Amino acid sequence: MTNIMRKKKSIEEIFTRFAEKKPQPRIELDYYSPYTLLVAVVLSAQSTDKGVNRVTPSLFAIADTPEKMVAMGEENLKKHIKTIGLFNNKARNIIKLSEALILKHNSEVPATLEELSSLPGVGRKSANVMLNSIFGQPTIAVDTHVFRVSNRIGLCKSKNPLQTEKALVEIIPEKWKPNAHHWLVLHGRYVCKARKPDCQKCLINDLCQSYNLPST
Repeated sequence: MTNIMRKKKSIEEIFTRFAEKKPQPRIELDYYSPYTLLVAVVLSAQSTDKGVNRVTPSLFAIADTPEKMVAMGEENLKKHIKTIGLFNNKARNIIKLSEALILKHNSEVPATLEELSSLPGVGRKSANVMLNSIFGQPTIAVDTHVFRVSNRIGLCKSKNPLQTEKALVEIIPEKWKPNAHHWLVLHGRYVCKARKPDCQKCLINDLCQSYNLPST
């Protein structure tokens, strides 16, 4: 068996196991509309989903549309999200993106990477999250978990998120792409953690290149 065939077989097995364990993975941010997810995604940058989920219920009870968010204003928004890291910049961006949605998109969240990425506070990763979670596109959003796990287990050898995204899009079979991002995020968040990966409980440790490295 060639190395290419061996890698394809390994990738297929990795995602087969992920799918068997969690057939329908989903983002762990709480939301109930495209707009509320967009706001939550912006808030989640360099913050935990749990931290975001603690503040969004009270926020969305008051401002769950671009119009209501703009009416709330930046200073009042800061009071709702002050427990989240970088809350000053995030408040500014959320107000600006809300204004942009009203002026340029009829208050609707756009469904293209280019349009989403043009919104204040929305980078490529966040745009891909929206395209996948809201619009059902088979995009792969590369956050710190996806980047770490993909390189650690041997899916790719990349130096930055964009390289990782391109590599994963190329090697992951089409049938797994819709959920691939979610599986990798969850695996990185709960098992393949940055400092102390729980390798003994990992369901793919026999396929992981880092776990199977020879002892020196």
